[in-house]
Amino acid sequence: MSKYICLDIGGTYIKYGVLTQEGKFLSKGKNPTINENQHILDNIKNIIRSCKKDYDVKGICISSAGIVDSKKGKIISATLIPNYSGLNLKEELEKEFNINCEVENDVNCVGIAESFIGEAKNTSSSVCITVGTGIGGCIIVDNKILNGFTNSAGELGYMHIKDSRFSKIATTSSLVNRVSKLKNRKISGEEIFELAKCGDDICIEEIDNMLENLAIGIANIIYIINPEVVILGGGIMEQEEYIKERLYKHLKEKVVTEILENTSIKFAKNQNDSGMIGALKNYIQKH
Repeated sequence: MSKYICLDIGGTYIKYGVLTQEGKFLSKGKNPTINENQHILDNIKNIIRSCKKDYDVKGICISSAGIVDSKKGKIISATLIPNYSGLNLKEELEKEFNINCEVENDVNCVGIAESFIGEAKNTSSSVCITVGTGIGGCIIVDNKILNGFTNSAGELGYMHIKDSRFSKIATTSSLVNRVSKLKNRKISGEEIFELAKCGDDICIEEIDNMLENLAIGIANIIYIINPEVVILGGGIMEQEEYIKERLYKHLKEKVVTEILENTSIKFAKNQNDSGMIGALKNYIQKH
């Protein structure tokens, strides 16, 4: 049974695990992305060394924040992680460990995971949208990611909506900032939803504003791509029970009925593990 080291490199944590080729986890953990006085590359190498002590692995599979050149395995730009932009991870890790390595953008990996063992399995086309600090996107047609000419296809957060960027008016961070300002105190996303469920008018209204803005962005994407399924991921989507009907209400106001009725709106199945699962599938597809 082949085993693979899979890493999901984000701005706050590097999640990692050893997986079988079917996507089963044999081990799992996470480290802070930035350790004091340690370059991120050293951190990544230490994680791989630790995994290799316990498992005979066939490949290194990486999901990474930022704009990624997946053919070269190079990080083109990742502004949230110091000293990371320009790093050729594939070259560095293959030289160090003499094992094949593949690198893909983290949101693309979420989309790949959902196509592999999630809500987009057996579909002809899908768009995966992750909502968190920012907004990311992955477009898959006929089981192939649309990367674009310079590997920046799916950078949905930069879309302009209501004289602003999509990522500034339809994200968890934008919701938290607005509610914190209105309540004159710092408040978490989890608390905002708990208060809304208890009838807090400010939280209810601001969540509704965020969902309307999100619906505008989704509507534009549906009109351009006409996907079979739109998958919503990111931490906030764990509030599916509260969000689902409210979001769909806004979508019905913004998308032509005949088109919306033929577009499935789903919530990501794999959640926190999807980056690693998608990185695994990306590797397998290339080897």
